[in-house]
Amino acid sequence: MPHHPPKKHLVTIAGPTAVGKTALTIKLARDLDTEIISADSRQFFRELNIGTAKPTQDELVQVRHHFIDSHSISETYSAGDFERDALALLDQLFQKYDIVLMTGGSGFYVKAVLEGLDDLPAPLPGLRESLTQKLADQGLAVLQEEIRGIDPTFAATPELANPQRVLRALEVFYTSGTSISQFKVRNVRNRPFAPINIALDRDRAELYGRIDQRMEIMLQEGLVEEAKSVIAYREHHALKTVGYREVYGFLDSEYNEKEMVRLLKQNSRRYAKRQLTWFRHQGNFEWFHPDEYDHILQYVRKQTGLE
Repeated sequence: MPHHPPKKHLVTIAGPTAVGKTALTIKLARDLDTEIISADSRQFFRELNIGTAKPTQDELVQVRHHFIDSHSISETYSAGDFERDALALLDQLFQKYDIVLMTGGSGFYVKAVLEGLDDLPAPLPGLRESLTQKLADQGLAVLQEEIRGIDPTFAATPELANPQRVLRALEVFYTSGTSISQFKVRNVRNRPFAPINIALDRDRAELYGRIDQRMEIMLQEGLVEEAKSVIAYREHHALKTVGYREVYGFLDSEYNEKEMVRLLKQNSRRYAKRQLTWFRHQGNFEWFHPDEYDHILQYVRKQTGLE
């Protein structure tokens, strides 16, 4: 009988903001005696601590984490960069472990590691400029309508609400004649590991209550001061996200503090809803409530043959 090396598994713990990914993943990593890769597009940045809900120092010493505080906000770090770096790291980690954990709510970054981002064509010269101008003149709704006709699969994802992704999807279609969704279907890469994909969810009221509470805590811990300290980088993609955008509106005197708090909570709840839609749309996640820890551990053991 030929000897096959044991299969390597990457266990992903995904789900919306404030659902309880961090605590559960740390517990799982300790029980499985392994390390954690963070796939959170904002926790890479050393300067962003409060608004990104990073694990605490106490949590970080319990289990070795990767891609937390790995970069400075003065750098850009894309999903493609993360795919390359995370795969290189996994090669190293799999020499030591049969199972590695990855957690985060940034669907695009999770997908980059699990399946690879697509080798999409560079846009035709001038196309980006003309689409950007159209966005400025006519608004996002017009472009959304356009993409619905071209690529209904893309239009069904939360990315439809993201102007940059809509522009990219239109660029790809007008450059190649192929929809961005078809590129995605075609380009799933082979990976040197078997994925086990777990997503966490809670009752809506419970989740929204946790989000509101998290926002209150972030404000107490100094979210406004943190946003001020990196205001020079406010055009960075990480600072145009929920949690920082609303603070900058307040600092620009667009609204008062009370309205800022209301927007922080409302936009975070909306973001959580979009995250849930995204992960459900992927269709390859096994869903659990974070309190079902024993079931989750049992599921992972069964999938990895560790029973």
